[in-house]
Amino acid sequence: MANGPLKGLRVVEFAGIGPGPFAAMLLADMGADVVRIDRPGARTRANDVTLRGRRVVTLDLKKPEDIAAALALLDKAEALIEGFRPGVMERLGLGPEVVQARNPRLVYGRMTGWGQSGPLAEFAGHDIDYIAITGALAAIGPAAKPVPPLNLVGDFGGGSLYLVMGILAAVLEARQSGKGQVVDCAISDCVVNLLSMFHGMLASGTWSTEREANMLDGGAPYYGTYACADGKFLAIGSLEPQFYAELRKRAGLDEALFDEQRDPKLWPAQKARLAEIIRTKTRDEWEALLQHSDACAAPVLTMTEAMENAHLKARGSFVTRDGVTQSAPAPRFGAAAAEVPGRPVNAEIAEVTAGWK
Repeated sequence: MANGPLKGLRVVEFAGIGPGPFAAMLLADMGADVVRIDRPGARTRANDVTLRGRRVVTLDLKKPEDIAAALALLDKAEALIEGFRPGVMERLGLGPEVVQARNPRLVYGRMTGWGQSGPLAEFAGHDIDYIAITGALAAIGPAAKPVPPLNLVGDFGGGSLYLVMGILAAVLEARQSGKGQVVDCAISDCVVNLLSMFHGMLASGTWSTEREANMLDGGAPYYGTYACADGKFLAIGSLEPQFYAELRKRAGLDEALFDEQRDPKLWPAQKARLAEIIRTKTRDEWEALLQHSDACAAPVLTMTEAMENAHLKARGSFVTRDGVTQSAPAPRFGAAAAEVPGRPVNAEIAEVTAGWK
């Protein structure tokens, strides 16, 4: 049994892709006992880190006896994760009304892109579609066109993290009231929520809907990325005046052009000149000059380079388990420290159910 602050929390995950498995991984990382129900013959991607830390049972949910086995397991669980289209679990006989009638304390976590209701609820989509309708995608990328920010904003930021928060909040409430509830986690809802700060800035007139025109989207010269002499990149985030002053001192930006930090009319000329200056040194040279200071600058590392970064190594941000270098559980806890879970382990449903007394 894993250690961690969620030790003792029993979660049943119905196999899916993307945000559901990552949410289950986060719960398992923090010590929850997560059991994944997969279909017969299912193939998982080799070295899929998001499946770590749980037992996997195989059930054919088209068979009444396997539905009964799933219900028996859910009778002993505190939380459920599913990511099917609306209505699928109901048609299987595993919808909230059926399951919560048997186990009133169960928290029923539903992970979708569009939500359980609304004009798009019945249709397929992917991360890029969910963030497109929220305004997030339109704000990301160069002026020429929006750029997908991997699936970090939608699936994982607006999906998994909100689902975990919702499940844990509902579990806390259920432990007091004795009644679970449905958590309808729609990525489109949650990405809108992620944009809260920008809604405020938009309302106050300090944010433009144009890309590369704002302080945080690459429009400002002091918050962006620049090519170095070796073709690698440096990230600069010297937002506050004192940090901007440190950048100027260390990078030699003593020209009068850089005196006015907050004047957007000067930003194009400042960006062009700063780009010329950054191209005079390699990324490593800039790192040595700027990183250990309050200039708020850092090398732009690839994922493989990040694994060798001195700060991340000192923090133990990466671990190697079963031959795969991967993230350590996060965040850190002062007590009940989480362990690094291993690969998923196949189990028999009867054995798991019997063990959940």
